[in-house]
Amino acid sequence: MARSLVIKATAGADGAERCNQAFTVAAAGVASGVPVSLWLTGESAWYALPGKAEELELPHATPLDDLLGVVLAGGRVTVCTQCAARRGIEPDDVIPGVRIAGAPTFVEEATEEGAQALVY
Repeated sequence: MARSLVIKATAGADGAERCNQAFTVAAAGVASGVPVSLWLTGESAWYALPGKAEELELPHATPLDDLLGVVLAGGRVTVCTQCAARRGIEPDDVIPGVRIAGAPTFVEEATEEGAQALVY
């Protein structure tokens, strides 16, 4: 049974430290060879747009855009359907490789055998 990580980021600039933790854990998982699915919900949904991850600055933390690049290169990044709709984010707006999907997809990923779900 393969182990995987499903990480849900719920904060953006309103909770920069929590947001950066989610991205850091996701990138560390990818770097370790673990299958990773990073979900951007709430205010973190903005980081699915080009240039937005560069705006988050947190002292002593790896830049968010670098972490996002690692996750996109080796994992999956998803924006919550409702979160995207509330912010006017359309599929053509997001960074290449980011998808928009809903709660049923999250539940499917989080309940797969061997999956570990984390919420930040």
